[in-house]
Amino acid sequence: MANEGSGGAQIAVDLATNPDRFLATTQIGITLIAILAGAFGERTLTDRLSTYLGTIRQLAPYRESLAFGIVVIAITYFSLVIGELLPKRLALHNPERIASATAGLMDFLSRLCSPAVALISGSTRIVIGILGLRPSVGPPVTEEEIKVMMEQGTEAGVFEEAEHDIVKSIFKLGDRAVSALMRPRRDVVWLDVDNSFAENQRKLASSLYSRFPVAQGSLDNVIGIVQAKDLLTRCLAGAKIDLRETLRPPLFVPEGLPALKLLEMFKKSRTHMALVVDEYGGVEGLVTLNDIMEDLVGDVASVDMPEEKQVVQRPDGSWLIDGKLQIDDLKEVLKIPRLPEEDSGRYQ
Repeated sequence: MANEGSGGAQIAVDLATNPDRFLATTQIGITLIAILAGAFGERTLTDRLSTYLGTIRQLAPYRESLAFGIVVIAITYFSLVIGELLPKRLALHNPERIASATAGLMDFLSRLCSPAVALISGSTRIVIGILGLRPSVGPPVTEEEIKVMMEQGTEAGVFEEAEHDIVKSIFKLGDRAVSALMRPRRDVVWLDVDNSFAENQRKLASSLYSRFPVAQGSLDNVIGIVQAKDLLTRCLAGAKIDLRETLRPPLFVPEGLPALKLLEMFKKSRTHMALVVDEYGGVEGLVTLNDIMEDLVGDVASVDMPEEKQVVQRPDGSWLIDGKLQIDDLKEVLKIPRLPEEDSGRYQ
């Protein structure tokens, strides 16, 4: 609203950037109202009510105590409902509109009470300094707060269930390394330039992948990446196919690289495949952009790929679980908060 030119919204933003002044003004107002309400109630309402109760013979001996108690209860009730609960409910119902509407008055009161505000704020800082306390410096919003807001918003119908799931997946992805997403070395389909093209062609025909690492003799000696469409183009053109002529530079990443960092590297390098290597340079596995997308939105395999469930519950109640299932997914399926010795790093 402030960006749209709303003066009240801009004042509200300015007040939010200086919470000490805003909170001190609010507290002064609440305290003054409470004091004035108490003084008015005791001096005016209590005397009038006591006089009225004195006309009732049964209550006359207790009129002052009864009048005082009734006035205190009434003032407390109206202070809580009108002065506390109702404004907060209105603010929660439409926070931006209420903040914009009341910001001007709050700013005026803040300027009017600036001497008292400065005195109170300064005194508070002095006391905090004497106690040796330091204001905590933290993010304005935490990951847990966002998760709670998304969950509550989904229950209220503000967000779709799919949106909630994607946000949860993004936070999970931010905590994962590429080693948790990669296809292990034993499952990598690769082409060897030392083999005949007929042998490599059989690998291509039996695989559903569109990109393949090309190595010489061993997967630890990767010399490039080949795309199936490049080979198909040359084949349709009747050209002689030589794997070395169609190679693209490979992308190597360490196994501890954060998954979100790899996503940035994919965007910059305009490639969709990376080879995961250990500290000695040996290839541990392979990760693609599709692996990251599946972690975010779920299985997006094509109709040609057979569906392979990673978790199956047997009729006897036992579970058959793929050893490559990620730990967070396992805990979610089994509905368990933690695994034994999870902090020791024995799980990935």
